[in-house]
Amino acid sequence: MVILKSLEEINYIRKSCKLAASTLNKLLENIKEGITTLELDRIAEDYIVKHGAKPAFKGYGTGKNKFQHSICVSINEEVVHGIPGKRRLREGDIVSIDIGTNLKGYYGDTAATVPVGKIDSREQKLLEVTKKSLFAGIEKAIIGNRLGDISFAIQKTVENFNFSVVREYVGHGVGCYLHEEPQIPNYGVPHTGLMLEEGMVLALEPMVNMGDYKTRLCNNGWTVVTEDGRRSAHFEHSIAITADGNEILTIL
Repeated sequence: MVILKSLEEINYIRKSCKLAASTLNKLLENIKEGITTLELDRIAEDYIVKHGAKPAFKGYGTGKNKFQHSICVSINEEVVHGIPGKRRLREGDIVSIDIGTNLKGYYGDTAATVPVGKIDSREQKLLEVTKKSLFAGIEKAIIGNRLGDISFAIQKTVENFNFSVVREYVGHGVGCYLHEEPQIPNYGVPHTGLMLEEGMVLALEPMVNMGDYKTRLCNNGWTVVTEDGRRSAHFEHSIAITADGNEILTIL
């Protein structure tokens, strides 16, 4: 069931989203050669807690393998859900940071991919196109369109540059819970799927591979990598669909 949010609820969600965005910016300022992914995780957790919120990812999941960290850090061929640890960033890496916040029971979710130092032109194009596809999807997120319009806009943008969209992992509703209905694939057919309505809050998040779209799950039960070992990028914004169009909640 899709949860339509009131203006009051969107106001609370907006505050959580702004915190997620400012946390992401804080981490991007600290992306440099030599820093460990666990150090980035600690910076994020300290910042989120200092601002009266909780890291939404910490403790997420079911059973014994709950996620134990505050952010996901995915490097190079890692698509999503990279686990922070002792790994140090190196010149030429590309790093995806994914952050969720829980502020007074309302959730924000955002992600971005950045280079560590210099990367080659094709890798830079991967980052640019992934971000461009996110905004192409956002442009279609208006009353009267359907989910397929968002999905198709993302896919078309990506495939125009001969990259591929990940198919096993999708965007989602967000706000009252970290993950809500509807699921939002990054590929699809225009004019199909759920009709978009005022009050929907959606996390759009294209995951784009340099090579084939196929992925595999690592033995840790969380980290997803490209099957062919080529690099991947990930950008995400949480947005609210409004009477006037939409509002990007995770932008400062």
